[in-house]
Amino acid sequence: MITIKEQALFIADSHYPHHGDAFLDLLKKLESGEIQTPQLFLMGDNFDLLFGYNEYIKTFSSEAILLLQTLSRKLEIHYFEGNHDFCLTELFPDIQVYTREQQPILFKLNEKKVAISHGDKYVTGFGYDLYCKVLRNKTTLTLLKPFEKAIIDHRMKKLSQKHICFTFHGFEKRVEKILENYTEAELVIEGHFHQCKTVGKYISLPSLACQGMVGVMEEGEMRFKTL
Repeated sequence: MITIKEQALFIADSHYPHHGDAFLDLLKKLESGEIQTPQLFLMGDNFDLLFGYNEYIKTFSSEAILLLQTLSRKLEIHYFEGNHDFCLTELFPDIQVYTREQQPILFKLNEKKVAISHGDKYVTGFGYDLYCKVLRNKTTLTLLKPFEKAIIDHRMKKLSQKHICFTFHGFEKRVEKILENYTEAELVIEGHFHQCKTVGKYISLPSLACQGMVGVMEEGEMRFKTL
């Protein structure tokens, strides 16, 4: 079980490039050394749309992709694939990438077991689960290749207009249901919901796109910070 290090950085739901350059700016600061961390957790949906086995989709985020590839050669990075960024292993061979199927992953924080996941694994429904299984695989992405430009342009346009920042009413009830799947863990860390709050042992990370904040592990506690 991997230990979460002091000053580990958690970045969730940046939705780059449509919802600001905060993610790109943060990567630049990590590369220059202006911001330092021993361990980087990318919690999914850091890109508004990015997937492997496709050259065209890379053109929308080429600078951020290159920066991450460079950083991964000198920094321990854990990438939890989200519903907007998936099939990333071929893109980031030096990053530890976790697919939706593999999540949650258990880590250690002092003596605590910590379960980490993007956040779209549980309490989602059969239709969503099936959609994820079909879409997030090499065969599907290869079959769609002849139509890639039209499909990607359409999706990128839709995503650029999507309202992603909101207050999730009844969030505590959703968390109760989610936690039924985390009986082993003493702490749960997820992104996905853009809520920036802690409910019992459940940490819902801030969205970099919405709150402009990240999670930083300090003295064994998750702190939400603006960098």
